[in-house]
Amino acid sequence: QYSTGGRTVLGRISKRGSRYLRMLFVQAAKVILMRANRWAGFSFGDWLSRASERMNRNKLAVAPANKLARMAWSILRHRTAFDAPRDEVVAGI
Repeated sequence: QYSTGGRTVLGRISKRGSRYLRMLFVQAAKVILMRANRWAGFSFGDWLSRASERMNRNKLAVAPANKLARMAWSILRHRTAFDAPRDEVVAGI
């Protein structure tokens, strides 16, 4: 992570750890990218819309995978529950 002047750059997805788990995160990100009309429903939907304008398809797939991996790490590290509103979870089913 690099931070300067209020701007945070998280960097690339690390090649350390499980290759299979990294592949699953990238596949999940590609599924998210296939449904552009639903991006607004995600907490990072605005960011994803702006990123799609400046990145190619493969780099764009790794960026949300990196975000998903960081979220998963944080949830596991701090032993907290993911607090998605119940209405949004039910609407997704």
